[in-house]
Amino acid sequence: MNRPLLGIALKLGATLAFTLMYIVVKLAGDVPLGETIFFRAVFALVPLFALAVYTTGIAPMVRTRRPFVHLTRSMVGVCAMFLNFAALKYLQLADITAFSFVMPIFAVVLAALMLNEKVGIYRSMAVLIGFAGVLLMLEPHGGIRAIIAAGPSSGAGLALLASFMSAFVVVFIRQMSATENSETIVFYFMVFSGIAGALTMIGNFVMPTGYMWLWLVLSGLFGGVGQVCMTYSYRYAQPSLLAPFDYVAMVWATSLGFLIFGDVPETLVMAGAGVVIVAGLFIVWRERRLNKKALPLPASI
Repeated sequence: MNRPLLGIALKLGATLAFTLMYIVVKLAGDVPLGETIFFRAVFALVPLFALAVYTTGIAPMVRTRRPFVHLTRSMVGVCAMFLNFAALKYLQLADITAFSFVMPIFAVVLAALMLNEKVGIYRSMAVLIGFAGVLLMLEPHGGIRAIIAAGPSSGAGLALLASFMSAFVVVFIRQMSATENSETIVFYFMVFSGIAGALTMIGNFVMPTGYMWLWLVLSGLFGGVGQVCMTYSYRYAQPSLLAPFDYVAMVWATSLGFLIFGDVPETLVMAGAGVVIVAGLFIVWRERRLNKKALPLPASI
């Protein structure tokens, strides 16, 4: 069904929902990562099931002949989610959003290596320009050497690694989409994420207090709504048309981050993000010219 305006509206709704998810995770405070993942996964199933009741039905959503493929995709996605939420403890909302834009750059490289997709001179140049933007974004955080030396204590390093893992998710989804529908992919990812989060809570459960309950539940609901909106946006509009609207997330992140947390983004981070966005848009334009399916954001955040 070709309804581009509806597709764009859904994509914008997805970017806003994911930004609100990050905000409430920040507001939840000092909650163990695994516990955050558990609430994020379990309550994301609520909008997914509600939608399935009125669309495909529960049974078709749950049915699959490739459980081990879902397990592999989910393991990588869970790693990306852990890294993203860990980075959120160190970074401003705008910073972590900026680093998420690197994912399509990584995905082009991985698609060439894993799917044998041909990457011409133009997209290769866009990838190099994108990585130049990454170096700019890393400067306010000490540069690439300092980030490598800091390891897990570097929010920028964690966010960059999360984007790299998310790029793997994109490659897996491209392989799975031939046999699996989007709802099934999201369902099994949420189930495996919930199990992974629950396992980390054994002997390490921290009872949420006060508003923590509200923020953790909302993180799942916002995340689930975001994934539903993103999934259905691709049903109404072409991915290459929708891809540029991913970058509206920076508008939400900078404005809401300033209003709620008083965050003022670093100039170099914004400049680097601009370079990465230009490179990403060029890749989308080039793939559209070559009649390829534009790289989607993974349903992993």
